Amino acid sequence: MRFIVRRLAFYAVAAWVALTINFFIPRLMPGNAVEDIMSKFPSLQPSAYKALEAMLGVGHPGSLWHQYVNYLYDVIHFNFGTDVTEYPAKVSALLAQTVPWTITLVGTATIIAFVIGTGLGILAGWRSGGWLDRVLPGLTFLQAVPYFFLALILIELLALRAKIFPLGQGYAGGDIPGWNWQFISSAVYHSLLPAFTLIITNVAGWMLTMRNVMITTTGEDYVLAAQAKGLPHKRVVLGYAARNAILPQLSGFANALGFVVSGAIVMEIVFSYPGVGLLLVNAVTSNDYPLMQAIFLVITFAVLFANLIVDVVYVLIDPRARARSA
Repeated sequence: MRFIVRRLAFYAVAAWVALTINFFIPRLMPGNAVEDIMSKFPSLQPSAYKALEAMLGVGHPGSLWHQYVNYLYDVIHFNFGTDVTEYPAKVSALLAQTVPWTITLVGTATIIAFVIGTGLGILAGWRSGGWLDRVLPGLTFLQAVPYFFLALILIELLALRAKIFPLGQGYAGGDIPGWNWQFISSAVYHSLLPAFTLIITNVAGWMLTMRNVMITTTGEDYVLAAQAKGLPHKRVVLGYAARNAILPQLSGFANALGFVVSGAIVMEIVFSYPGVGLLLVNAVTSNDYPLMQAIFLVITFAVLFANLIVDVVYVLIDPRARARSA
């Protein structure tokens, strides 16, 4: 329990640091965000300057400290300001529209790739030199191929020529988003090809890491002792070797889950998928400061939350961690 409390305190400090950095970055950048916006919209009157300052949070009356307090108050209430590019849309509304798409696609693909890769890595490590070791170089080659390049190949083969999958987008044109079978089935159908691309380019990484750790773990004394006792093969593999070998894997999985929210940016561009990655690219290219700040915060808090969850799971799985935290 004390370990969890310490980790909560650590992540609380990390979250505060991220909020503070997010506040100062646009204020320390060269140039003037308000003037950039005014130059993009020549029809704006000079009187709009003050309104834009207030919208971006840089024109509040009072000191920098007063701006900082107002900024923290707005973030706590999920008020990230007004979007510049799609004015007068709220930034929080844009995030609410795109985050579920990215979490559903990239999150599901990440979990599937982790489960398949870890399972294959356990088998490959336990039976080193078997057929999985002979397949691994081919999978590693797929991992080395940039997923956007592989995505273009799959689009050419499976979408343009075979016409098995659609070219892109999140759902068919004309469908109205909602909880109805026509939209859900269309969204699932459009997500299959990008999800498949992410899975086959990530499986090898999880498999290779798990295999290498598994080979080391199977030589440990406690595994050899379990085998000498005549324990069932399945119990030795899963309960002794794999249980300890998977611990380093969880750290990488936490980072992968945390960055799910940022999306596979290039993949979303290739497939024109309506996720956070595509939204971030559009925000950067259009100097949309409020939207960039909000996406940065969402990604940061997602990484912190994912690592906190894995820390808790780590303590539950590993008795040594519980002993150290006692």
